[in-house]
Amino acid sequence: MKLKQLLVAAASLALAGTAAAWPDKPITLIVPYKAGGTTYSMSQVMSKALGRELGTKIAVKPVPGGGSAVGITAVSRAKPDGYTLAYSDLNNMIWNPLAQKSVKYRMTDLRLIVGLASYQPAIVATPAQPYKNFQELIDYSKKNPGINVADMGGISKAILAFIAKKEGVKWNLIPTRGGGEMVPFILGGKVDFAYSGGIHQKYGNEMTVLASFLSKPLAFTPQAPSIADLYGISQVGNAIMVGPAGLPDDIAAKIEAAGKRVLDDPDFTKLLNNIKFPKAYVAGADLTKLAADTTTSLEGVLEAIK
Repeated sequence: MKLKQLLVAAASLALAGTAAAWPDKPITLIVPYKAGGTTYSMSQVMSKALGRELGTKIAVKPVPGGGSAVGITAVSRAKPDGYTLAYSDLNNMIWNPLAQKSVKYRMTDLRLIVGLASYQPAIVATPAQPYKNFQELIDYSKKNPGINVADMGGISKAILAFIAKKEGVKWNLIPTRGGGEMVPFILGGKVDFAYSGGIHQKYGNEMTVLASFLSKPLAFTPQAPSIADLYGISQVGNAIMVGPAGLPDDIAAKIEAAGKRVLDDPDFTKLLNNIKFPKAYVAGADLTKLAADTTTSLEGVLEAIK
């Protein structure tokens, strides 16, 4: 056999054995938001089930900042060996490098592996507020300029700014590092209303959904309008696992298959039911196409708020 053929054969054998040997040590799962929010809660339960499926321990590591940009940047720079992954929302993952010059990663620096659930992002308030629906919030804002809204940065900040500009209202955006910080802000009266990635659904009647940030009403509050219907813009809600670009296909396939099985885990199912997040399995290839389509849509949002 010629030298070139020997080298190709050796490379093929090495690649074929990658997933067989992996994982042989613990995996770090980055959550790019503060501990206590819905993403962190999902990751804590999901990681245990995923670890059982893969035969290793998975350590959840919160890396908050920049509307998920800090944590996702860390993943994009990690060695593509399957030992550093992230669990986060696809939406901000796409938005941050589009909108922030300081964000150095690009979507081409990431490997989208599998979608597991759907966030239920919304504008929420407490029942004590004088507005009981979205139109009443707008009417109140016009009469009371400068009310406070808790915001997580990234695309939620841009969409809130877009709505305020469209309606001619002034809102003071108060930054929070995820749902774990937003909840005490709104329940403690520090803000008048808030953007929520979905953690509000854990609090039942303590919070009222005024509008959905998805392209359709939320699953459990269909009476609240979608901002897509009101303004023609929206965000995607996919909660996904992601790794650095260059992650070998066989390892990515092994994680994707294990992730799909995790959706049948009773503890993960119970958690999603409790926070009222629908299961939403999306294969890696389909996530890549969704990301490309969403990028085009979000570029339109960015242009509109310039």
